[in-house]
Amino acid sequence: MSEIAAFARVKRPVVSTWRRRYPDFPAAVSENAGRPQFDGAEVAEWLIASGLGNAEASELRSELALFGIVALRARFTPWQLVETLGSLLCLRRLDGQPLDDSSDVSQADAEADGALWSTVLRRARRIDMEDEFVLRELRSVDAGAAPLARLAENLVEAAYDERGAYEWLLASRARLGLDSLTADAVAPELRSLLTQLTDLPIRLEQGKSLTLADPHARVGDLLVALLDDTEDRDRVTVLAADPDDRLTRITRRRLLLAGVGELDLDVQTGTDLEERFADPDLVVTQLPYRPGEDRSVLGALTELERVAYLLRPGCTALVLGPADALVDELKSTEAAQLRSALLRENIVESVIALPGGVLPFRPGYRPALWTLTRGPVPAAEGKVLLADISSEQLTPGVRMRLAEDVLLWRTEGFRGLDGHDPRYGRVVPVSDLDRAFGGPLTPPAPPASAIWSDKVTERPALIAEAEARLERATADMRAYEDERGPYRGAVLRRVGRLPERITLGKLITAHRVTRLPGHRIDDEHVTPDGHHTVLGPEEITGERPVGGRRIDRLLLATAYERAALTEPGDVVYTLAPRLGVYVDHDGFSVVAFPARVLRVNADAARPLTPRVLAALLGAARGTARSPGAVRPARRIEDYQLPDLDPDEVLRFDALLAETERRERLLRAQADALAEARRLTIEGLADGTLTIGEPRTTNRK
Repeated sequence: MSEIAAFARVKRPVVSTWRRRYPDFPAAVSENAGRPQFDGAEVAEWLIASGLGNAEASELRSELALFGIVALRARFTPWQLVETLGSLLCLRRLDGQPLDDSSDVSQADAEADGALWSTVLRRARRIDMEDEFVLRELRSVDAGAAPLARLAENLVEAAYDERGAYEWLLASRARLGLDSLTADAVAPELRSLLTQLTDLPIRLEQGKSLTLADPHARVGDLLVALLDDTEDRDRVTVLAADPDDRLTRITRRRLLLAGVGELDLDVQTGTDLEERFADPDLVVTQLPYRPGEDRSVLGALTELERVAYLLRPGCTALVLGPADALVDELKSTEAAQLRSALLRENIVESVIALPGGVLPFRPGYRPALWTLTRGPVPAAEGKVLLADISSEQLTPGVRMRLAEDVLLWRTEGFRGLDGHDPRYGRVVPVSDLDRAFGGPLTPPAPPASAIWSDKVTERPALIAEAEARLERATADMRAYEDERGPYRGAVLRRVGRLPERITLGKLITAHRVTRLPGHRIDDEHVTPDGHHTVLGPEEITGERPVGGRRIDRLLLATAYERAALTEPGDVVYTLAPRLGVYVDHDGFSVVAFPARVLRVNADAARPLTPRVLAALLGAARGTARSPGAVRPARRIEDYQLPDLDPDEVLRFDALLAETERRERLLRAQADALAEARRLTIEGLADGTLTIGEPRTTNRK
């Protein structure tokens, strides 16, 4: 049942609810150590027919095939599974015929398996006589791999073609246990950025053929990402190389299934591209990873130099590598000389410091990106665009703006004040970098677009406005103190008997307090704009400001017919992730589960007030949760509170109201002062502000 939950992309208890609520839920077919086992095909068909769960029908069928593949790991190694299935899919594409008419993976007829595998091998020998794609892998296994042929057919049926099936299989390589194939994979956001920086569709729209190259291809992730960005694959030639023969064969199959013709494809085993095959127009590569203890800055720069030698006039290269070699300050004289020589060669277009974590398998690895162009536009000669997005997230907006910076720099170069100011970098003369021999390749100042933005030019006025607010808030505080005098709580030590204790549960039973439920609000219905404030655990515990989440009143009335709004003075509380209490003085809010509401009954014999109830609940003993506990120490009904006399409740409420008013006045001063301080620091940090002579005030 836990596998069904993962299958349908829901929580585990949801599956138990389905079994209890829907009579047509598939029955268990067996048990394993007391755990029910279900037929995967029946579960998939039930999920598709019912529309329940969060997975699409095609995903369910693909996942079902993956469960069958994983079940064969006891018979085959992960490498055999990936290589054999990939070869079967490639054979199917080359031959243009299905591998087997039967899709029954559980078929155990040895004679039928032998006949099927003999047919597969005969077709492979006929189609791949030179053993370029499939023959070696299929010969390495026996007829016991026949179920893989049927699983390959299931994958194709779920993905609609061989290419989609193979890409889905490689996307699941970590689940199959092939961590070595996952270690060099880059995050989807970085792959998207690289495809934007190549501008491949625009290049192909010019009507010419194009040659892509990757001298460190591994399994071809970057090349396939580029091919996914265009439909004109018939005009694309691909060159690739990798020292691992297994990886080159995977890449070769992958590119063939991606739509590159056999005659337009050359993947070499080794470190050199077959340049006689075609001249590269676009090189995209990731330098081989080395651990920090073994990493050689000089070696990384040497690999970068080898890529530079591949460039002919008009050719562009994107090289992803370690930041300590491509961006950071160099302590080795030999490495600094090599990097300076590359810069002086007038081929370096841009140097970009990337955020960490874009290689998910190596979160501590700091990457950087160089873009190279042989023969840049005249306006860009002798200059380099330095950009730093290491502190940014690769959101679609960041990727789009950075790609615009680089592409406009590539096509137009430096145009002075009437040109495009980069949003993430500075254009720096190579001569300045050469004088700072071995220095870091980071922007020497904030981007000009940031310095001349409206936000920066208006900063002095914003600071003056914050100072004016501070002065007004200070005056309001003085006027309040002049009217009310200094704060005095009149708190005394209690003499005599302590007040009796009463639990919240007894207050509810005595109808002095009413407890109301929260409502399950879909996150998709919550927006920054709306008519009603949504109060959830984040707002009550202070993790999110009140009013940041709202819901439209028409949507609330139609989608949540039973949802009730709070009344002014309702106490909203939550026990998860910890105890939080909030008094909703304004009311008309929507309480989101697991938060709930306590409403004070003002007509009770011994009434409480919302402020007093919230204060006593927040100070109740034994409300904390130990670090390893899943549930709170006790129910909120068991919280014990002092049963104060009505007169004492009123005095306590007045004191709490007084502290709230003074807190608001002090907070207004603190907020205005913090705003002025923040803007001043930002202005001094980016060099757009300076400090004049301090103003003096004469006070008597």
